[in-house]
Amino acid sequence: MCLIALSWRSHPRYVLALAANRDEFHARATAPAEFWPEAPHVLAGRDLEAGGTWLGITRTGRVAALSNYRDGEPRPGPRSRGELVRDFLLGTAAPRAYARDVDAGGGAYGGFNLLIGEIGTALYYVNNRGAPVQALTRAVHGVSNGHLDAPWPKVRRLCAALEALPAERAAAEAGLFHALADRTRAPDAQLPDTGVGIERERRLSPAFIADPVYGTRASTVILVGVDGRVSFTERRFGPGGVRMGETRRGFALEQTTDEEM
Repeated sequence: MCLIALSWRSHPRYVLALAANRDEFHARATAPAEFWPEAPHVLAGRDLEAGGTWLGITRTGRVAALSNYRDGEPRPGPRSRGELVRDFLLGTAAPRAYARDVDAGGGAYGGFNLLIGEIGTALYYVNNRGAPVQALTRAVHGVSNGHLDAPWPKVRRLCAALEALPAERAAAEAGLFHALADRTRAPDAQLPDTGVGIERERRLSPAFIADPVYGTRASTVILVGVDGRVSFTERRFGPGGVRMGETRRGFALEQTTDEEM
């Protein structure tokens, strides 16, 4: 996952509104988002090479999303970063305790940004490149391949779409998918310097990366209303940004009270 933005308890209709793009090599085997047969409370895609996932939500309101942290050429760790999302969604550990455990063991993974939490309690940000564990404030937040809320152009544009999110669900979803589909390259003066060279910074600067080898594989929008209703939509893409399919699921959160929401 290379772009994530969310509105956390800052919208009159949505407790959580999350929009994200997963960028990955098109050759990497991936399963579409679905409720997992062995864990039917988990709704997420799957990385079929390492067994983890990059984004998901459960029927009980646990949610997690992951992006890589870019600081020069990739330095894979001995463990897959997708385990961090998978294990949180499958587990029962309190988000704060899980975040602290991940922070303590972060050296086993390549660079990452991890967002985890429970809809009825709190969301946390964990990073293994120098940022402390932090609870998210009730606001709009965004992250790409730098630290949380770093003002990268595509992060700012997606956050702006969340700031202006309409109340009507279909319009909200359409607006977020429109922002996720933005292929505009950032001006050179606004590009971050992550150690990969100016040409790669340019190619990676759009929200949506259309490339035959490495690009946006999935765009996902999750809307969780104050009534506890969840809508989850994943759109999938092939080489060059060709539309490949869509998963759309809706359900009501379990074990969530009106007071918590």
